[in-house]
Amino acid sequence: MNLSAFNLPANLVAKADPELIQPDEVHFAMIERSLESSIAELTEQLEAERKAPGGQGQAALERDQEIHRLSARLRALRRFGLDLCLGYMITASEDADPMIDQAEPVYIGRFGLTDGSGRRLLLDWRAPAAEPFFGATHANPMGLLSRRRYRWTRGRVTDYWDEVFTPEGLKNRAALDDQSAFIASLADNRSARMRDVLGTIQADQDAIIRAGSRGALVVDGGPGTGKTVVALHRTAYLLYSDPRLEHHRGDVLFVGPHQPYLNYVADVLPSLGEEGVQTCTLRDFVPEGATAITELDPQVVALKTSAELLKAIDSAVALYERPPTEGMLLETPWADVWLSAADWAEGFDAAEPAAAHNEARDQIWDAVIRILLDKLRDAFDDWQDDVDEFDACAIASEDQESRMRRALAGNRELVRSFGKAWPLLEAAEIVGDLWSVPAYLRMSAPWLSSEQLSALRRPEGSPWTDADLPFLDAARLRLGDPEASRRRQRQAAAAEAGRNRMSEVVRDAIANDDSEMQVMSMLRGQDLRAALVDQDAVSGPDPDLLAGPFGHIVVDEAQELNDAQWQMLLQRCPSRSFTIVGDRAQARHGFAESWRQRLARLGFDRIEMASLTINYRTPEEVMIEAEPVIRSVLPDANVPHSIRSSGIPVRYGMSSELSGIMTDWLATHQEGVGCVISAQAPTGLQASERLRLLSPELVKGLEFDLVVLLEPENFGEGIEAAVDRYVAMTRATQQLVVLSAE
Repeated sequence: MNLSAFNLPANLVAKADPELIQPDEVHFAMIERSLESSIAELTEQLEAERKAPGGQGQAALERDQEIHRLSARLRALRRFGLDLCLGYMITASEDADPMIDQAEPVYIGRFGLTDGSGRRLLLDWRAPAAEPFFGATHANPMGLLSRRRYRWTRGRVTDYWDEVFTPEGLKNRAALDDQSAFIASLADNRSARMRDVLGTIQADQDAIIRAGSRGALVVDGGPGTGKTVVALHRTAYLLYSDPRLEHHRGDVLFVGPHQPYLNYVADVLPSLGEEGVQTCTLRDFVPEGATAITELDPQVVALKTSAELLKAIDSAVALYERPPTEGMLLETPWADVWLSAADWAEGFDAAEPAAAHNEARDQIWDAVIRILLDKLRDAFDDWQDDVDEFDACAIASEDQESRMRRALAGNRELVRSFGKAWPLLEAAEIVGDLWSVPAYLRMSAPWLSSEQLSALRRPEGSPWTDADLPFLDAARLRLGDPEASRRRQRQAAAAEAGRNRMSEVVRDAIANDDSEMQVMSMLRGQDLRAALVDQDAVSGPDPDLLAGPFGHIVVDEAQELNDAQWQMLLQRCPSRSFTIVGDRAQARHGFAESWRQRLARLGFDRIEMASLTINYRTPEEVMIEAEPVIRSVLPDANVPHSIRSSGIPVRYGMSSELSGIMTDWLATHQEGVGCVISAQAPTGLQASERLRLLSPELVKGLEFDLVVLLEPENFGEGIEAAVDRYVAMTRATQQLVVLSAE
């Protein structure tokens, strides 16, 4: 390489000793050549796949998947350069003498990388063999002699730190400054997106990242302990290691607390090579979530956040799934047929038990039609005796059935009766009727008292609230997409029209075939004629990627979820395989139970606990002030221990100082992000890339260099206000300012 991979500052000149970094330079050169070769090879393969014929069916699907795989791999390799490498570890070989033999370093990367000869240049950080790189401690070296981690800035190493675990590790000429780069990285300026921290994952975090995925794993940790880091990297790890989960197929769902949080962490999973993970908030599960307002009535909140009331959805839908109790006589071109109540019941029994209401509707309709077809066939055969012999040969049994189906589908009385017995339903209509029609709610939830029925009633057309969203979601999953049934009907009609047109063409072709071999007669075969019809005449929209089912769900800030919201997630993950990340002390509405008690009550049967107790983010100056705030309402709060100091004491002042404080800070800090956290939007300030204006509810999971807590006395009283103040204070990574009202 013409340019050194190292760009160490003057105060780290000792670390620039060639004996310390020359082996790395050589290895980086090999990585660079391999990257260039891999990118060129993948680019050529991708171009060839795109030029290849698309094919049909399975061949087309496999081609698309290969294009997707190659494109994702190319994006991952182009995203990084040499900073693909996180560091290296030197392991004691079982048959080597550590005092004589020089152990070879194993370099750890974001992805695995080999050269043209198959030599491994980088070991994927998620591989089992890479675990000691993150998990080794002086108490448990895990077989390591030493370990080096790099600190990259704009593609070059600006610091590194070596850790030696045994006396023999000194033989590897380690630069014994084993915390400088790590501690410095904790104080780095923040940006609008979460910075990369893969190279600094600590042993307590890595152990949780690599834990198994059976059942529910609860990660409990206070502010700054890296819960979000663990949640994101565990997502990438499970996609790599768990055979139940397939890449890029929506098998893992990541749920965050709010949209600013998702924006903040948006780059993390792609930087780990995982672009197929669905990320969302609970509001994203239903279209109404985007505009839903906050429910303010405490009695309504108490009722709607209970999982018990969600049972009303199933009962409400079941009222629309009752077969007619009387038979009916249907007129057709061939004969009049009787559809009895028993026939109706038989057709309704054809619905698959797990089928959504609107999907089952098509199954029942097909079953009812089959019952009628059986009754019509004899009459149709008698009628067809009048058709001439040539046409009888040209019209196969499928044509007979299609004619009968078309006639039955056009019978208004049949269609009307079926529509009343099993109508297409919309989720918003079901939930809206529950809240606006007391008799409907009483039938669907007979356990409710008159007072509760009255509390839940709302005028028709009222705006949706956040408490309604679990009900809308439950109704959508129970009903299925009503448009799917309509699309299937349109597709069936289009395909039927195509077959009819093709039958006419075939008859004409056969009638006018004067060839000696009568080759057109082969078109009488139904399989051949069906192949001539475009089966994709009507295309459907993309599927609902958030509907599930998912093999694993990761939930961050899970302490905020109520019982009804948990049901939104449980319905999407039948295996109950979850990573649940949260802090009971940060629950705005309190969290009286233990994690085990709450999850067992919700239906989890396998629950493992893990705890994070070290605060890597918040300076001790801030935690000293924040700890009494939360302990005043939660004496047993899991308050983590801060491992660093910023040297900047917490500043207190009056709200009139806000404008001057922010102006001075932005002028003296060319990098970093500040945030003003207040109950009401402050006047005189405008949000920007480096200045955020947020409410306490929208800062969970975020972090800022400067936090200004504006008039915290306006947050209210009780546990909710105390939690809001505690959360807001602990978002600071460098400085906290608390400004009270005049």
